[in-house]
Amino acid sequence: MAKIIGSIGTSHVPTIGVAYDKGRQADPAWAPLFDGYKPVAQWLAEKKPDALVFFYNDHATTFFFDMYPTFALGVGERFPVADEGAGLRPLPHIKGNVDLQCHIAESLVNDEFDLTIFQEKPIDHGCASPLPLLWPHDPDWPGALVPIAINVLQYPLPTAKRCYKLGQAVRRAVESYPEDLKVVIVGTGGLSHQIHGERTGFNNEEWDHEFLRLLQFEPEKLTELTHADFVRRGGAESVEQIMWLAMRGAMPEKIRRLHLNYYLATTTAMTLALYEEGEEPAQTAAATASRVPDNATA
Repeated sequence: MAKIIGSIGTSHVPTIGVAYDKGRQADPAWAPLFDGYKPVAQWLAEKKPDALVFFYNDHATTFFFDMYPTFALGVGERFPVADEGAGLRPLPHIKGNVDLQCHIAESLVNDEFDLTIFQEKPIDHGCASPLPLLWPHDPDWPGALVPIAINVLQYPLPTAKRCYKLGQAVRRAVESYPEDLKVVIVGTGGLSHQIHGERTGFNNEEWDHEFLRLLQFEPEKLTELTHADFVRRGGAESVEQIMWLAMRGAMPEKIRRLHLNYYLATTTAMTLALYEEGEEPAQTAAATASRVPDNATA
């Protein structure tokens, strides 16, 4: 049977991809971010997963607002990397595993998730920005992707609880797949940021770290928050955190964090976290104890 061996939460800021393509990994402004990905890339190189299930959102690249699905799963042997205005990126097309994708799609529908299925559509920076920092890609990617797009742009959005349940359903789907595969779950987006309106440039570091604590130890509390709660605490675009909840839902009750890199140098709190199944040392858990703020700075 297939097995989920770990999970990753990562920002998907488009400028990460631009800086990567321009070879700016050693620039002082970018090195803290790129260096933060190296331990996770090393973990992936050692574990050699066969597939990554990627929860991401499409930024009106493949789907537009006249028909924007709540949940969409890609099925195909290859997906092109989208040209988002800066030209085609020097990356190979993203590989897929059709048998695994079809199995997960069928399992999710039978689990009462009404999916949109897409084929041969380009995948934008929601997935393609962090992917080359995680996996080598010359001449090709070492494994396949199961891309699952979640609507975090056009209201009504799926609730935090629904995304968490989606992750749980994905876990059931993966674990019922008959082939002996190693799978890693990736949730993208956030954390706190707002890129428009009166609060442009807003961040909330206290909330970011509280979110990470709750995600690890008490994710059910996060599922009780409304979209407005996420927006007040972390800015309009921080609602992307519901995609991290989908990732968390695919993991067991107890997880331990192997790596965290938090870098706030732009309008987005660019964050990377790596988790495995297991018990966090008691002193580590106690050191992170706090509570959700009642409100955030407006």
